[in-house]
Amino acid sequence: MTTAKTPGQGPLTGVRVVELAGIGPGPFAAMLLADLGADVVRVDRPGGPGLGIDPAYDVTNRGKRSVTVDLKSADGPARVLDLVARADVLIEGYRPGVAERLGVGPGDCHARNPALVYARMTGWGQDGPLARRAGHDIAYIALTGTLGMIGAPDAPPAVPANLVGDYAGGSLYLVVGVLAALHHARATGTGQVVDAAIVDGAAHLASMIHGMVAAGGWQDRRGANLLDGGCPYYGTYETADGRYMAVGALESRFYDEFVGLLGIPELAPAHQDLTRWGELREAVAARFKTRTRDEWAAVFEGSDACVAPVLSLSEAPHHPHLAARGTFTDHGGITQPAPAPRFSATPTTVRGGPALPGADTADVARDWDVPRLTTESSAPRNPR
Repeated sequence: MTTAKTPGQGPLTGVRVVELAGIGPGPFAAMLLADLGADVVRVDRPGGPGLGIDPAYDVTNRGKRSVTVDLKSADGPARVLDLVARADVLIEGYRPGVAERLGVGPGDCHARNPALVYARMTGWGQDGPLARRAGHDIAYIALTGTLGMIGAPDAPPAVPANLVGDYAGGSLYLVVGVLAALHHARATGTGQVVDAAIVDGAAHLASMIHGMVAAGGWQDRRGANLLDGGCPYYGTYETADGRYMAVGALESRFYDEFVGLLGIPELAPAHQDLTRWGELREAVAARFKTRTRDEWAAVFEGSDACVAPVLSLSEAPHHPHLAARGTFTDHGGITQPAPAPRFSATPTTVRGGPALPGADTADVARDWDVPRLTTESSAPRNPR
Protein backbone atom coordinates (compact mmCIF):
# COMPACT_ATOMS: atom_id res chain seq x y z
CA MET A 1 0.00 0.00 0.00
CA THR A 2 1.21 3.47 -0.88
CA THR A 3 1.23 5.71 2.20
CA ALA A 4 2.30 9.02 0.70
CA LYS A 5 -0.41 11.69 0.63
CA THR A 6 -1.01 13.83 -2.42
CA PRO A 7 -2.18 17.35 -1.50
CA GLY A 8 -5.73 17.94 -2.63
CA GLN A 9 -6.59 14.25 -2.87
CA GLY A 10 -7.72 13.58 0.69
CA PRO A 11 -6.33 11.85 3.79
CA LEU A 12 -7.05 8.33 2.49
CA THR A 13 -4.90 8.68 -0.62
CA GLY A 14 -3.10 5.37 -1.10
CA VAL A 15 -5.84 3.26 0.52
CA ARG A 16 -7.36 0.68 -1.82
CA VAL A 17 -10.98 -0.39 -1.40
CA VAL A 18 -12.91 -3.17 -3.14
CA GLU A 19 -16.67 -2.65 -3.10
CA LEU A 20 -18.88 -5.58 -4.06
CA ALA A 21 -21.74 -3.79 -5.76
CA GLY A 22 -25.06 -3.34 -4.02
CA ILE A 23 -27.52 -0.53 -3.36
CA GLY A 24 -28.05 1.82 -0.44
CA PRO A 25 -25.71 2.03 2.54
CA GLY A 26 -22.78 0.03 1.14
CA PRO A 27 -22.29 2.21 -1.94
CA PHE A 28 -22.74 5.37 0.14
CA ALA A 29 -20.09 4.23 2.62
CA ALA A 30 -17.73 3.47 -0.28
CA MET A 31 -18.49 6.93 -1.71
CA LEU A 32 -17.43 8.50 1.58
CA LEU A 33 -14.12 6.65 1.42
CA ALA A 34 -13.66 7.74 -2.21
CA ASP A 35 -14.44 11.34 -1.21
CA LEU A 36 -11.64 11.05 1.36
CA GLY A 37 -9.16 10.01 -1.32
CA ALA A 38 -9.32 6.20 -1.34
CA ASP A 39 -9.03 4.33 -4.63
CA VAL A 40 -12.42 2.57 -4.62
CA VAL A 41 -13.00 -0.16 -7.19
CA ARG A 42 -16.64 -1.19 -7.45
CA VAL A 43 -17.11 -4.76 -8.63
CA ASP A 44 -20.31 -4.69 -10.67
CA ARG A 45 -21.96 -7.88 -11.82
CA PRO A 46 -23.32 -8.09 -15.37
CA GLY A 47 -26.71 -6.40 -15.33
CA GLY A 48 -26.16 -5.83 -11.65
CA PRO A 49 -27.94 -3.70 -9.03
CA GLY A 50 -28.62 -0.04 -9.45
CA LEU A 51 -31.01 2.67 -8.35
CA GLY A 52 -33.22 2.30 -11.39
CA ILE A 53 -31.74 5.45 -12.90
CA ASP A 54 -29.08 6.13 -15.50
CA PRO A 55 -25.82 5.14 -13.71
CA ALA A 56 -24.26 8.37 -14.96
CA TYR A 57 -26.43 10.15 -12.36
CA ASP A 58 -25.82 7.82 -9.41
CA VAL A 59 -23.81 10.20 -7.23
CA THR A 60 -23.18 7.46 -4.65
CA ASN A 61 -20.72 6.01 -7.17
CA ARG A 62 -18.79 9.23 -7.73
CA GLY A 63 -15.02 9.12 -7.56
CA LYS A 64 -14.93 5.33 -7.92
CA ARG A 65 -13.82 3.02 -10.68
CA SER A 66 -15.83 0.04 -11.88
CA VAL A 67 -14.97 -3.42 -13.13
CA THR A 68 -17.47 -6.09 -14.16
CA VAL A 69 -17.12 -9.57 -12.70
CA ASP A 70 -19.65 -12.38 -12.61
CA LEU A 71 -19.02 -13.99 -9.23
CA LYS A 72 -21.06 -17.01 -10.32
CA SER A 73 -18.74 -17.70 -13.24
CA ALA A 74 -15.91 -20.21 -12.95
CA ASP A 75 -13.17 -17.62 -12.59
CA GLY A 76 -15.22 -14.85 -10.97
CA PRO A 77 -14.17 -15.42 -7.34
CA ALA A 78 -10.50 -15.74 -8.31
CA ARG A 79 -10.61 -12.41 -10.11
CA VAL A 80 -12.09 -10.69 -7.06
CA LEU A 81 -9.56 -12.37 -4.78
CA ASP A 82 -6.76 -11.04 -6.99
CA LEU A 83 -8.09 -7.55 -6.21
CA VAL A 84 -8.43 -8.42 -2.53
CA ALA A 85 -4.77 -9.44 -2.41
CA ARG A 86 -3.86 -5.84 -3.27
CA ALA A 87 -6.57 -4.08 -1.24
CA ASP A 88 -6.78 -2.63 2.24
CA VAL A 89 -10.57 -2.81 2.60
CA LEU A 90 -13.44 -4.85 1.15
CA ILE A 91 -17.08 -3.77 1.51
CA GLU A 92 -19.97 -6.18 0.92
CA GLY A 93 -23.68 -5.92 1.65
CA TYR A 94 -25.01 -9.41 0.99
CA ARG A 95 -27.22 -11.36 3.36
CA PRO A 96 -25.20 -13.44 5.85
CA GLY A 97 -23.59 -16.47 4.21
CA VAL A 98 -23.91 -15.28 0.61
CA ALA A 99 -20.33 -14.03 0.27
CA GLU A 100 -19.08 -17.32 1.69
CA ARG A 101 -21.12 -19.31 -0.84
CA LEU A 102 -19.74 -17.15 -3.64
CA GLY A 103 -16.17 -17.85 -2.52
CA VAL A 104 -15.34 -14.32 -1.36
CA GLY A 105 -16.17 -14.56 2.34
CA PRO A 106 -13.83 -13.43 5.12
CA GLY A 107 -11.99 -16.77 5.23
CA ASP A 108 -11.29 -16.74 1.49
CA CYS A 109 -10.20 -13.10 1.54
CA HIS A 110 -8.02 -13.29 4.65
CA ALA A 111 -6.27 -16.35 3.20
CA ARG A 112 -5.09 -14.05 0.40
CA ASN A 113 -4.61 -10.92 2.50
CA PRO A 114 -4.41 -11.31 6.31
CA ALA A 115 -4.35 -7.53 6.83
CA LEU A 116 -7.62 -6.93 4.98
CA VAL A 117 -10.43 -5.00 6.67
CA TYR A 118 -13.53 -6.99 5.67
CA ALA A 119 -16.52 -4.68 6.12
CA ARG A 120 -20.02 -6.18 6.15
CA MET A 121 -23.07 -3.93 5.72
CA THR A 122 -26.48 -5.39 6.59
CA GLY A 123 -29.74 -4.31 8.16
CA TRP A 124 -30.10 -7.01 10.81
CA GLY A 125 -26.44 -7.94 11.35
CA GLN A 126 -24.53 -11.17 10.86
CA ASP A 127 -26.37 -13.07 13.61
CA GLY A 128 -29.66 -13.07 15.52
CA PRO A 129 -33.12 -14.45 14.68
CA LEU A 130 -33.70 -11.95 11.85
CA ALA A 131 -30.20 -12.06 10.34
CA ARG A 132 -31.25 -13.90 7.18
CA ARG A 133 -34.55 -12.08 6.71
CA ALA A 134 -35.15 -9.46 4.02
CA GLY A 135 -35.67 -5.90 5.18
CA HIS A 136 -35.42 -2.23 4.42
CA ASP A 137 -34.55 0.94 6.29
CA ILE A 138 -38.07 1.52 7.62
CA ALA A 139 -38.23 -1.89 9.31
CA TYR A 140 -34.80 -1.55 10.89
CA ILE A 141 -35.54 1.81 12.48
CA ALA A 142 -39.01 0.62 13.51
CA LEU A 143 -37.62 -2.16 15.70
CA THR A 144 -35.02 0.07 17.37
CA GLY A 145 -37.60 2.56 18.62
CA THR A 146 -36.13 5.28 16.43
CA LEU A 147 -39.03 5.52 13.99
CA GLY A 148 -41.55 5.68 16.80
CA MET A 149 -39.94 8.88 18.07
CA ILE A 150 -40.53 10.85 14.88
CA GLY A 151 -43.73 12.70 14.04
CA ALA A 152 -46.81 14.24 15.61
CA PRO A 153 -48.49 12.44 18.51
CA ASP A 154 -51.84 12.23 16.72
CA ALA A 155 -50.45 10.96 13.40
CA PRO A 156 -48.51 7.91 12.21
CA PRO A 157 -44.73 8.06 12.68
CA ALA A 158 -43.11 10.21 9.99
CA VAL A 159 -40.86 8.38 7.51
CA PRO A 160 -37.44 10.15 7.38
CA ALA A 161 -36.61 8.89 3.86
CA ASN A 162 -33.78 6.36 4.30
CA LEU A 163 -31.47 8.81 6.06
CA VAL A 164 -31.72 7.62 9.68
CA GLY A 165 -31.31 3.92 8.97
CA ASP A 166 -29.40 3.27 5.75
CA TYR A 167 -27.07 6.23 5.88
CA ALA A 168 -26.78 7.42 9.50
CA GLY A 169 -27.20 4.08 11.27
CA GLY A 170 -25.61 2.10 8.46
CA SER A 171 -23.09 3.84 6.21
CA LEU A 172 -21.60 6.17 8.81
CA TYR A 173 -21.09 3.37 11.33
CA LEU A 174 -19.55 1.18 8.64
CA VAL A 175 -17.06 3.94 7.79
CA VAL A 176 -16.22 4.47 11.48
CA GLY A 177 -15.61 0.74 11.76
CA VAL A 178 -13.49 0.63 8.62
CA LEU A 179 -11.28 3.50 9.75
CA ALA A 180 -10.81 2.01 13.22
CA ALA A 181 -10.03 -1.44 11.83
CA LEU A 182 -7.69 0.06 9.24
CA HIS A 183 -5.78 1.81 12.03
CA HIS A 184 -5.53 -1.51 13.88
CA ALA A 185 -4.39 -3.35 10.74
CA ARG A 186 -1.65 -0.81 10.11
CA ALA A 187 -0.44 -1.14 13.69
CA THR A 188 -0.56 -4.94 13.90
CA GLY A 189 -0.64 -6.28 10.34
CA THR A 190 -3.85 -8.12 11.21
CA GLY A 191 -7.18 -7.53 9.53
CA GLN A 192 -10.61 -8.26 10.91
CA VAL A 193 -14.32 -8.36 10.08
CA VAL A 194 -16.44 -5.26 10.72
CA ASP A 195 -20.10 -6.20 11.29
CA ALA A 196 -22.07 -2.98 10.68
CA ALA A 197 -25.79 -3.57 11.24
CA ILE A 198 -28.29 -0.78 10.68
CA VAL A 199 -30.25 -1.88 13.76
CA ASP A 200 -27.13 -1.45 15.90
CA GLY A 201 -26.25 1.95 14.46
CA ALA A 202 -29.80 3.31 14.56
CA ALA A 203 -30.14 2.22 18.19
CA HIS A 204 -26.77 3.78 19.03
CA LEU A 205 -27.85 7.10 17.54
CA ALA A 206 -30.48 7.37 20.29
CA SER A 207 -27.98 6.97 23.15
CA MET A 208 -28.68 10.44 24.58
CA ILE A 209 -32.42 9.84 24.49
CA HIS A 210 -32.12 6.56 26.38
CA GLY A 211 -30.18 8.36 29.08
CA MET A 212 -32.84 11.05 29.30
CA VAL A 213 -35.60 8.42 29.55
CA ALA A 214 -33.75 6.74 32.41
CA ALA A 215 -33.36 10.08 34.17
CA GLY A 216 -37.04 10.96 33.74
CA GLY A 217 -36.23 13.77 31.35
CA TRP A 218 -37.86 12.24 28.26
CA GLN A 219 -41.30 10.68 27.84
CA ASP A 220 -41.34 7.49 25.78
CA ARG A 221 -44.02 8.77 23.44
CA ARG A 222 -44.01 10.86 20.30
CA GLY A 223 -44.39 14.64 20.24
CA ALA A 224 -44.15 15.14 23.99
CA ASN A 225 -40.55 16.24 24.49
CA LEU A 226 -38.15 19.09 24.04
CA LEU A 227 -36.60 17.88 20.77
CA ASP A 228 -39.38 15.89 19.09
CA GLY A 229 -41.88 18.61 18.26
CA GLY A 230 -43.61 18.58 21.62
CA CYS A 231 -42.03 21.90 22.55
CA PRO A 232 -43.64 24.96 20.87
CA TYR A 233 -40.30 26.69 20.32
CA TYR A 234 -38.61 23.67 18.73
CA GLY A 235 -40.51 22.68 15.62
CA THR A 236 -41.83 23.80 12.26
CA TYR A 237 -44.60 26.24 11.39
CA GLU A 238 -46.50 26.90 8.18
CA THR A 239 -46.28 30.36 6.62
CA ALA A 240 -48.77 32.36 4.55
CA ASP A 241 -47.55 30.83 1.29
CA GLY A 242 -47.81 27.22 2.44
CA ARG A 243 -44.09 26.90 3.15
CA TYR A 244 -42.43 26.43 6.53
CA MET A 245 -40.07 27.96 9.07
CA ALA A 246 -38.01 25.90 11.51
CA VAL A 247 -37.67 27.14 15.09
CA GLY A 248 -35.04 25.98 17.59
CA ALA A 249 -35.05 28.74 20.22
CA LEU A 250 -34.29 26.51 23.21
CA GLU A 251 -32.13 28.69 25.44
CA SER A 252 -33.73 31.64 27.26
CA ARG A 253 -31.77 34.38 25.49
CA PHE A 254 -32.48 32.89 22.07
CA TYR A 255 -36.14 32.39 22.97
CA ASP A 256 -36.50 36.01 24.10
CA GLU A 257 -35.09 37.19 20.78
CA PHE A 258 -37.41 34.82 18.95
CA VAL A 259 -40.66 36.00 20.53
CA GLY A 260 -39.53 39.61 20.18
CA LEU A 261 -38.89 39.35 16.46
CA LEU A 262 -42.01 37.27 15.95
CA GLY A 263 -44.03 40.05 17.56
CA ILE A 264 -45.33 38.30 20.66
CA PRO A 265 -43.00 39.56 23.43
CA GLU A 266 -45.82 39.30 25.94
CA LEU A 267 -45.47 35.52 25.78
CA ALA A 268 -41.85 35.50 26.88
CA PRO A 269 -42.82 34.16 30.36
CA ALA A 270 -44.36 31.04 28.74
CA HIS A 271 -40.88 29.69 28.00
CA GLN A 272 -40.61 27.41 31.04
CA ASP A 273 -44.32 27.20 31.87
CA LEU A 274 -45.58 23.91 30.43
CA THR A 275 -49.18 24.88 31.28
CA ARG A 276 -48.91 27.70 28.74
CA TRP A 277 -47.29 25.71 25.93
CA GLY A 278 -50.61 25.17 24.16
CA GLU A 279 -51.32 28.91 24.22
CA LEU A 280 -47.77 29.63 23.01
CA ARG A 281 -48.00 27.13 20.15
CA GLU A 282 -51.25 28.66 18.89
CA ALA A 283 -49.83 32.18 19.06
CA VAL A 284 -46.63 31.22 17.25
CA ALA A 285 -48.58 29.36 14.54
CA ALA A 286 -50.92 32.30 14.04
CA ARG A 287 -48.07 34.80 13.71
CA PHE A 288 -46.17 32.70 11.16
CA LYS A 289 -49.34 32.47 9.07
CA THR A 290 -49.34 36.26 8.60
CA ARG A 291 -46.28 36.40 6.30
CA THR A 292 -44.58 34.31 3.66
CA ARG A 293 -41.61 32.12 4.38
CA ASP A 294 -39.16 34.46 2.70
CA GLU A 295 -40.59 37.47 4.52
CA TRP A 296 -40.06 35.71 7.86
CA ALA A 297 -36.58 34.64 6.79
CA ALA A 298 -35.77 38.32 6.24
CA VAL A 299 -37.13 39.20 9.71
CA PHE A 300 -34.87 36.67 11.42
CA GLU A 301 -31.85 37.23 9.18
CA GLY A 302 -28.77 38.05 11.24
CA SER A 303 -30.42 37.24 14.57
CA ASP A 304 -29.65 34.66 17.24
CA ALA A 305 -33.26 33.53 17.44
CA CYS A 306 -32.32 30.13 15.94
CA VAL A 307 -34.94 30.32 13.19
CA ALA A 308 -34.42 29.20 9.58
CA PRO A 309 -36.51 28.73 6.46
CA VAL A 310 -37.24 25.12 5.49
CA LEU A 311 -35.69 24.84 2.02
CA SER A 312 -36.25 22.26 -0.68
CA LEU A 313 -33.43 20.16 -2.11
CA SER A 314 -33.26 22.43 -5.15
CA GLU A 315 -33.28 25.62 -3.07
CA ALA A 316 -30.60 24.59 -0.58
CA PRO A 317 -27.53 25.02 -2.84
CA HIS A 318 -28.48 28.67 -3.44
CA HIS A 319 -28.66 29.71 0.21
CA PRO A 320 -25.97 32.38 0.75
CA HIS A 321 -24.28 30.55 3.63
CA LEU A 322 -24.12 27.19 1.87
CA ALA A 323 -23.01 28.86 -1.35
CA ALA A 324 -20.24 30.74 0.46
CA ARG A 325 -18.95 27.54 2.07
CA GLY A 326 -19.25 25.48 -1.10
CA THR A 327 -21.44 22.96 0.72
CA PHE A 328 -22.76 21.92 -2.67
CA THR A 329 -20.75 21.56 -5.84
CA ASP A 330 -21.43 20.96 -9.52
CA HIS A 331 -19.61 18.12 -11.20
CA GLY A 332 -20.44 16.86 -14.65
CA GLY A 333 -23.61 18.90 -14.69
CA ILE A 334 -24.94 17.34 -11.47
CA THR A 335 -25.44 19.57 -8.43
CA GLN A 336 -24.51 17.49 -5.40
CA PRO A 337 -23.21 17.79 -1.83
CA ALA A 338 -19.46 18.37 -1.64
CA PRO A 339 -17.29 15.95 0.36
CA ALA A 340 -17.45 16.34 4.13
CA PRO A 341 -15.85 16.90 6.59
CA ARG A 342 -13.02 19.25 5.65
CA PHE A 343 -9.30 18.86 6.22
CA SER A 344 -6.63 21.54 6.50
CA ALA A 345 -3.64 19.50 5.29
CA THR A 346 -5.34 17.02 2.93
CA PRO A 347 -8.33 18.79 1.38
CA THR A 348 -10.87 16.72 -0.49
CA THR A 349 -12.74 17.27 -3.72
CA VAL A 350 -15.07 15.38 -6.03
CA ARG A 351 -12.47 13.59 -8.11
CA GLY A 352 -14.71 12.01 -10.72
CA GLY A 353 -18.25 11.38 -11.82
CA PRO A 354 -20.27 8.24 -11.15
CA ALA A 355 -18.49 5.06 -12.16
CA LEU A 356 -20.12 3.40 -15.15
CA PRO A 357 -20.37 -0.39 -14.81
CA GLY A 358 -17.25 -2.06 -16.16
CA ALA A 359 -15.82 1.08 -17.72
CA ASP A 360 -12.55 1.07 -15.76
CA THR A 361 -11.59 -2.59 -16.05
CA ALA A 362 -8.48 -2.05 -18.16
CA ASP A 363 -7.20 0.83 -16.02
CA VAL A 364 -7.73 -1.05 -12.76
CA ALA A 365 -6.09 -4.17 -14.15
CA ARG A 366 -3.03 -2.08 -15.01
CA ASP A 367 -2.91 0.02 -11.85
CA TRP A 368 -3.55 -2.86 -9.46
CA ASP A 369 -1.53 -5.37 -11.53
CA VAL A 370 -4.45 -7.79 -11.88
CA PRO A 371 -4.27 -8.98 -15.52
CA ARG A 372 -7.14 -11.47 -15.22
CA LEU A 373 -9.63 -8.60 -14.80
CA THR A 374 -9.49 -7.87 -18.51
CA THR A 375 -10.53 -11.34 -19.64
CA GLU A 376 -14.29 -10.65 -19.74
CA SER A 377 -14.55 -6.94 -20.33
CA SER A 378 -14.61 -4.91 -23.49
CA ALA A 379 -16.28 -1.91 -21.89
CA PRO A 380 -15.06 1.54 -22.89
CA ARG A 381 -13.08 3.69 -20.52
CA ASN A 382 -15.11 5.79 -18.14
CA PRO A 383 -15.18 9.34 -19.58
CA ARG A 384 -14.41 11.29 -16.40
